[in-house]
Amino acid sequence: MFKRSLTTVLLTALAIIVPAGTASAAGLSEQTTQLFQYHRGQDVALMLMLVAFLMMFIRRYEWGVALATLLVLVTSWPLYLIIHTGLLGNGLNIDALILAFFCSITLVIAIGVFLGHISTIHYLLAAVLFVPAYMVNEWFLFTYLDGVLDAGGSILVHMFAAYWGWGVILALRNLRVKDEPVQTSVHSVSFVWLASMLLFVLWPSFVTALLPPEQIIPAMINCYLALMASTLVTYLLLYALKRTIDPLVYTYALLAGGVAIGATVDLATPWQSWLIGLFGGVVSTLSFVYLHDWLLARTGVLDTMGVHNLHGVPGILGGLAPLAIAGASWSQLAAIAGTFALALATGFITGLVLRLFKPPAIMLDDAESFPVEDMRATEPA
Repeated sequence: MFKRSLTTVLLTALAIIVPAGTASAAGLSEQTTQLFQYHRGQDVALMLMLVAFLMMFIRRYEWGVALATLLVLVTSWPLYLIIHTGLLGNGLNIDALILAFFCSITLVIAIGVFLGHISTIHYLLAAVLFVPAYMVNEWFLFTYLDGVLDAGGSILVHMFAAYWGWGVILALRNLRVKDEPVQTSVHSVSFVWLASMLLFVLWPSFVTALLPPEQIIPAMINCYLALMASTLVTYLLLYALKRTIDPLVYTYALLAGGVAIGATVDLATPWQSWLIGLFGGVVSTLSFVYLHDWLLARTGVLDTMGVHNLHGVPGILGGLAPLAIAGASWSQLAAIAGTFALALATGFITGLVLRLFKPPAIMLDDAESFPVEDMRATEPA
């Protein structure tokens, strides 16, 4: 009796709120689509915060990473929206919200290259200079070029983040950073484990955020297959090379499948997705083990968080994948080459501007921004 009464009340209320003839099936479908897209947008925002936790492995440089993340977020997200809607005349809608988060998460990844190289306050300036550069590349990929395949951001997000960040450190030339002690602890590395595992869970929201509804579930499956392949091959490869598992290399490189699948997440078959993730894990692991130190020796500058190894090289692999599995046009190669050049050039200009200011006296340490010495005096040895 109670259930029937409750059902009657709810149906009556719905009839009052939505008069007959005004709520078409298409309208309700559109509302549902918007709602689910809103939740995927929230997942992307959460992933942005988790990227900060992914970079908190340096003991005593945890608060500084969190602060830098928040500063670039609150600068880049509103600035992107202002340009996107106010200057370019686009609508202020759920797509705009998600595109702005894509811009901000790209920047948060990018600052991982030069964390500790600049004073905290200068991240605000870096964010202001980043947004126009990112938007030019966005226009280049999806307006100027025709037929570029990159639904999940292998090129737009990951490649641009890595090489913009590298442009910054090549111009900054803060060589002292590489000589700073980089100490870790079980506690600080546990932050990375937590972030990596949660990012694994949320990654499908990122790569499907702007896909039409009918493509979301297949793309979600493809994304998880790629992540599982990279997680497996990273473990096997590290064990084969070192007979032990470096926890930082593992927690980073296991995510390379998510980076590599971005450009084909809506196009690949399940087996193709698994193979793309497999190759992504291989190139990322080898980059961490061999390429990282080689680049440091050749350039003299430190990629603090190894962004090139997780986002740069797997991003290139992901950008190339549509050529093999989807018959992408030559625009795909132009997208990769153009993004590489634009990112390095605009990052280099940003680095030259940042070089006008004194580098921080204390690097890779929360003491650069926070009065932590009294608190540290009470820590157990």
